[in-house]
Amino acid sequence: MSFEEILKTLGSGLGQFGWNDLLDIIILTVLLYKLIVWTKDTRAYEVIKGVGLLILFSVAAQFLSLYTLNWLLSSILQSGTIFIVIFILFTPEIRRVLERLGRSGKAIGKLINEAGNMGVEDLVDDLHKTILRLSKRRVGALIVFEQKTGLGDIISTGTAIEGLISGPLIENIFEPNTPLHDGAVICRGTTLVAAACFLPLSEETGVARELGTRHRAALGVSTVSDCLALVVSEETGAISLAQDGKLVRYMDSVALRNFLESVFLRRGTGGLSFGKNHARRKEEK
Repeated sequence: MSFEEILKTLGSGLGQFGWNDLLDIIILTVLLYKLIVWTKDTRAYEVIKGVGLLILFSVAAQFLSLYTLNWLLSSILQSGTIFIVIFILFTPEIRRVLERLGRSGKAIGKLINEAGNMGVEDLVDDLHKTILRLSKRRVGALIVFEQKTGLGDIISTGTAIEGLISGPLIENIFEPNTPLHDGAVICRGTTLVAAACFLPLSEETGVARELGTRHRAALGVSTVSDCLALVVSEETGAISLAQDGKLVRYMDSVALRNFLESVFLRRGTGGLSFGKNHARRKEEK
């Protein structure tokens, strides 16, 4: 189709544009806006972005006369409500695929914020010493580092903190027999957003029996989002890391420092890449 034909088609369509079409567009715009606002900072927001990209791909395939691709995408989207309700809400694997699709077009945001008078390197040192101290004392802890997928729905289950991350704050929160020591803390950049948050437990049957609730919660939240969850075992003092539904256990001081540096100094490139020599990888599927 030439450019002139496109202009003629648009002109013909505008000539038939009525008040009911305008009302239709306004209502749809308001509904989409409200949907985005309601799901902002939640995992559902990434899913919606993924579905939106599928729609854009379908329109592009139709415009470029890619018939097979257009047929495939149209077949998926035509199932509409059934696809969303059954597969997105009840199948975690498909939800994760759509979340990743939604994140694929999103530039990596700035993770490191101003940390007051404490530099980021000082923050890493502070957290490193604190977590090792918790491990030595066998004080259970669960620290979740939010990445690109918002954890607003999980944050809402806890107590709002909105304070700068620091070793003393982390240690005080997880001190036994204090009001906030149960549950997880959620960190966004250098801000500790909330404490005593409830996480979804892993439903996998292959998880090692010796792992407690904290480890299952870390595996659960890392399965449904791209977050990084650090666990200190109350029974053994061992430090573990959960990412993408997998668990790295028995992290030593070097592995812990590498992880913290990857989160705060290398802008979220942390995870399972700090080396096998300093931690024993144990994948739970």
